[in-house]
Amino acid sequence: MKRRTGFDLRRASFVLLDNGIRVALAPMPHMASVSLGFWIGVGGRHEPPSLNGISHFIEHMLFKGTRRRSARQISEAVEGIGGYLNAFTSEEHTCFYSKARHDRFPELLDVLTDMLLHSRFAPDDIETERDVIRDEIAMYLDQPQQHVQELLNAVSWPRHPLGRPLTGTKRTVSTLTRRQLQAYHRQHYVGAATVIAVAGHFNPQPTLRTIRRLTRGWPTGQPDVFPPVTARNRGPAVRLATRRIEQTHLALGIRTCSRHDERRFALRLLNVILGENMSSRLFQRIREDAGLAYSIYSSVSFFADTGDLVISTGLDTEHLDRVLRLIVAELRRLVVEMPGRAEFHRARDYALGQIDLGLENTENHMLSVGEQVLGYGRPVSPQTVKRCVARVQPTDLRAAARAFFRPERLSLAIVSPLRRDPGFGRILGRVSS
Repeated sequence: MKRRTGFDLRRASFVLLDNGIRVALAPMPHMASVSLGFWIGVGGRHEPPSLNGISHFIEHMLFKGTRRRSARQISEAVEGIGGYLNAFTSEEHTCFYSKARHDRFPELLDVLTDMLLHSRFAPDDIETERDVIRDEIAMYLDQPQQHVQELLNAVSWPRHPLGRPLTGTKRTVSTLTRRQLQAYHRQHYVGAATVIAVAGHFNPQPTLRTIRRLTRGWPTGQPDVFPPVTARNRGPAVRLATRRIEQTHLALGIRTCSRHDERRFALRLLNVILGENMSSRLFQRIREDAGLAYSIYSSVSFFADTGDLVISTGLDTEHLDRVLRLIVAELRRLVVEMPGRAEFHRARDYALGQIDLGLENTENHMLSVGEQVLGYGRPVSPQTVKRCVARVQPTDLRAAARAFFRPERLSLAIVSPLRRDPGFGRILGRVSS
C-alpha cells in the first residue's frame, strides 16, 4: 500500500492509489453480499448554464455500451450472476454502483471499470438516449410533487447551478454534442475526483490488488471546483406555478448550513422533531389532529458550503392558507422554546437508531462510506457520528432554529390551480416575529 489512513470502522482501510483514486474498504464478513461503488466528484452544480444536465447525460451514456460490451451485455453481466447495477447523479457527485453475492466481486469490478473507462459514446446511442432523457424530463414535470421540488430549487438558489434541474432542460439536452460529452467525461472522470467504496463480505488484500490492476489505466487529473453560494434574500421568496390539477403541492425550503458546520447535528434532530416521521409535530398537527393533508414530511440536505431543510406536502387548495400558517407556527415554536425533555430524547434516540438501521446492509454501508470520502476526505465511523448526535442538547436545537428559521432564509414553491399569490410571503414573515 502506498499510503494508508486508518479510521475506526471495524477492520476497514482507506488507501490512496498512485493514480489519485481513493479506495475505502469496509469489510462486513458476516454478510453474504458485497456492494461496490464508483463515486465521481462531479454533479449538477459543476455545470455552466449551457451544459446543464451533462453530468446526468453522461451517467446514462456509460450504460450504453463499451468496446467490449453492448448495453445488453452490460446488464446481463451483472444480472446474470444474480446482482444489480444502477447509478445516480446528485448536486456534487455521480455514483455508479452494483451489488451481488460476495464471490462475484471480480465480475462487478470488471463491468464497472469497463463502463467508466471504455464507454463508446456512439452517435446513434447519444441520439437514442437524448430522447429518453427528454421523456424523463417530461415525466418529472407531469408529477406535481416533483415539479414543486424543482421549482423550490430555482427560487432557493437563484442564478446558481443548485437552482437548475439535474436532468437539464429539454433545450440544453437537445443541444449537447458528442464532443462536449466526451470532453466533459475526460475532464471530470479523473483519479483525484474518484472514490471506490467496497462494503460487505470480501478479503481486503486480494480485493485491493484487483482494484489496482483494473484501474491501472485510469486517467490522472485534478477535480474541478464549483461556484460557491453567495445569493442572499432580504425576505421570503415565493414562486407559484399554476396548473390544472386536483391538489396543491407545497414545498417550503429553509437555507441552513454546510456539511462541515457543527450545527448540522442539531439540525438533524430539529428535522426529526419537525417532520421526519409520524411522531413529528407537523405530521401530528396537520395530518392526525386537523386532517388537512394525507402526508407531510421534512428532510435535510447538506452540501459543501450550504444546506437546506425542506417541508413538503400535498393538500386540498382551500386548506393551503391554514396549513401554511400551521407550518410557520411550528417553526416559530422551535425558535421561541426548547423542546421538552421527553420529546428531545425520543428524537435523539430515533436519530441514533436510524444510523444503526441504515448500515444493516452492504449497499447502504457502501453509499455512506463513499459519500463521506468525497464530502470529508475520509470515512467517518458510525460511532463518531453517534457521539456527535449524542452530544447535542436542547439548547443547541433552539440556537439552530433561531439562526436558520428566519424570513430571509425561507423560500416557498407552490404548484396549484391558484392563479395568483394571495400574500404567502406575509405569512412566512411571521416565523421569527
